[in-house]
Amino acid sequence: MSPWSRYALVLVDLQQDFWTSAVAATSPELPDRVTALLEHSRAEGLMVVHVRARFRPDRSDWMARYRLRNWIPCIDGTPGVETLPFAAELPGEAVVIKHSFDGFLGTDLDEVLAGRGIRGLLIAGLVTSTCVLFTASTATQRGYLVSVVSDCCSDREEPHRATLAAYPFVFDTVLSHEIAGRRDGWDADLDRMGTLGP
Repeated sequence: MSPWSRYALVLVDLQQDFWTSAVAATSPELPDRVTALLEHSRAEGLMVVHVRARFRPDRSDWMARYRLRNWIPCIDGTPGVETLPFAAELPGEAVVIKHSFDGFLGTDLDEVLAGRGIRGLLIAGLVTSTCVLFTASTATQRGYLVSVVSDCCSDREEPHRATLAAYPFVFDTVLSHEIAGRRDGWDADLDRMGTLGP
């Protein structure tokens, strides 16, 4: 059994509509870093889960404010919904479709993770101040130990920095090259969580 068997990498919204010029300018190295993160996670035996936004053209599953605006990203049948090439899933990797900012709201993400005994999450993707934040926040509230992989997320520069700095009580942050060295500490935290009870 892999020493990473209690952990999953959750990639959020790595899709064309979210990879805008402003977001790409903040993190031009993101494609290479996510590629390396996926290679490491797969080699080490972490579960990999892809969370993606997808909305119907008829607006039936749009959030209210977007219905008022008459626009939403990632509409079925448009180029914007497509996965960025460096973040494509491999056969057997879970893909969870969401219709909100939160990867857990109205999806089976919690069941997918629980079914594999996952307790620790590495979260990365787009965009830091919205769907990464909302997904990480709910994960923490559902009892997962959450680390946001800060150099594998992106947003406009100021929201990216501010979000990563503002929520140390919700999640910790880790750089992708630090992940291997942090596992012993995370293991100890997960073991301690298990002795504390519900």
